[in-house]
Amino acid sequence: MLINLLGYAFVVSQPFFYLLAMSNAQKNLRGPAYVELRNLLDSNLMVKNRIVYYVVLVSSIAVCICSFNHPLSLVFITSAIACAALWIDVYLMMKGNIPLNKYIQTWTPEEYPADWQKYREAWFSYYHRRQIACITGFVSLLVGIVFK
Repeated sequence: MLINLLGYAFVVSQPFFYLLAMSNAQKNLRGPAYVELRNLLDSNLMVKNRIVYYVVLVSSIAVCICSFNHPLSLVFITSAIACAALWIDVYLMMKGNIPLNKYIQTWTPEEYPADWQKYREAWFSYYHRRQIACITGFVSLLVGIVFK
């Protein structure tokens, strides 16, 4: 449970950071700066994020399995919600953010499409839904741990 909570804290730190500052900062960037920032972030997070997500996914499943012997317990219910929310986050990432990231990575600050803002808005549309799922899952996990 501790591994799951710590891992989930790493996962949810990104949505919280985006809520505090990163969304507004990226939405105010001009094309070249946005392309450069997006590509630098993606290259730095690609491997690290994958490892964190694998740890959290595995530990979330493990917590659900370990608490399954009491299916009506708060720990099982909240950990199942957290696990489902994480899978929703991963689904939205795989369906939307990663394909958009791969496309944006083909751009350079000197050469990017005239309608680049449309892709930025699409990226944020997927990401905002992921934020809701991720934060909901983390809060659920905390409720289960605190009030068990």
